[in-house]
Amino acid sequence: MQIHSHEFKERAVTALHNSDLQRALAKAKGGFVDKRRAVIDILPEFQALRNRAREIKEHTLANLDFYLEQFEQQVQQQGGQVHWAENPQQARDIILKLCREANARSVTKGKSMISEEIALNEALEADGIEVVETDLGEYIIQLAKEPPSHIIAPAVHKTREQISDLFHEHHQKYGLTQRLTEVPDLVNEARQILREKYLQADVGITGANFLIAETGSTVIVTNEGNGDLTNCLPKVHIVTASLEKVVPTLEDASTILRLLGRSATGQEMTSYTTFTTGNKRDGDVSGPEQFHVVLVDNGRSKMLGNQFHDMLRCIRCGACMNHCPVYGSIGGHAYGWVYPGPMGSVLTPLMIGLDVAGDLPNACTMNGRCESVCPMSIPLSHLLRQHRIQQFERQLPDLRTRLGLRVWSFVAQRPRLYRFATGMAGRVLRLLGGRRGRVRSLPLTGSWTASRDFPTPQGESFIQQWQRSNPS
Repeated sequence: MQIHSHEFKERAVTALHNSDLQRALAKAKGGFVDKRRAVIDILPEFQALRNRAREIKEHTLANLDFYLEQFEQQVQQQGGQVHWAENPQQARDIILKLCREANARSVTKGKSMISEEIALNEALEADGIEVVETDLGEYIIQLAKEPPSHIIAPAVHKTREQISDLFHEHHQKYGLTQRLTEVPDLVNEARQILREKYLQADVGITGANFLIAETGSTVIVTNEGNGDLTNCLPKVHIVTASLEKVVPTLEDASTILRLLGRSATGQEMTSYTTFTTGNKRDGDVSGPEQFHVVLVDNGRSKMLGNQFHDMLRCIRCGACMNHCPVYGSIGGHAYGWVYPGPMGSVLTPLMIGLDVAGDLPNACTMNGRCESVCPMSIPLSHLLRQHRIQQFERQLPDLRTRLGLRVWSFVAQRPRLYRFATGMAGRVLRLLGGRRGRVRSLPLTGSWTASRDFPTPQGESFIQQWQRSNPS
């Protein structure tokens, strides 16, 4: 996938002026938030589950080598094979080799963020293999030749009219010439196309929400059943997953599953939760002849024990971006890579470089909503702040920004000077604002005043209010 994070500001501005995108985001925003709140309100043990899930992941990460080796042993005992990839290139090479050995001409895919991370589709297509995304959202954006804009709802940025146009344009070659507009009709038309693709596929590739060390099982959750058809119909099934997906036991996976659906889509449990263990056995009705798991590191082992260690607990539920006012205003494509929103603003600089993705941590308002809703209690605001600290230490921001931060730091560390400076600034701003209480133009605030007035301070400062209410 082409990297665009260094164009974040330009892409964000474009997104803000895209009326179709704004309409689609406004429609989706309430559903995610309201449904999550409703199912959590009826689960009194939600906080206890969060605590337990954090304990499970921290224990696993502290013993990651042991559980990964146990997982590999169990996969081998079940007739499968585990492949280790240090970086995206190695992962692509492994998967291409497996597809060539299977003489694959067609591949179906269940949704996999890792395959997006390693740019797998482009590599397969360059090798002459037809790749068909089977998750409806992924299928839509594949037709549009766009990357996902959300990790659980890839086409959330698309309106129904845009999807109708896409289907009408691309499905005519299958003899489906009528332009459909209603959601059930569009879904049924996609099913007609995908049904044949499932039957023709030589290889099925899925992601994994969890890897179970004690059984060698992989777990995938979907609401369409596409994961099941992708992993059981082709003769070869390949699972792509990152190292931190492993958990010790089936019970541990079940605990975290109770958090995943509620946090992601506001469901008590997703419609399909599929446990896959090895290849087809004698007596099985369906299943692959070969079962492979490709485990991708791509910098994750370097995160173990460092200041970004907490990010390895992420279960990719998307709750952080669903509650993020920045994501809710600009969508996912502005972030310029696979992972958008708060979790992406932490992960992307780690994976493609802070010098390329440095705008992402600075786009955060530090309101803390993402942190409060994260089912794995990841301190996202703190991690974003760590990126900002590293940027300053490496002198990545421009000279004006660095000087401004140094001046601010100097003043903020001297309470008397801070109170004097803010008091003077408040009086000047109130004078400029006059009766209107706002300023149309102000030095150093062009990004704000370009689209709205700058409000002037009103009444007492916080420090004055605090001193008045706490005279002691």
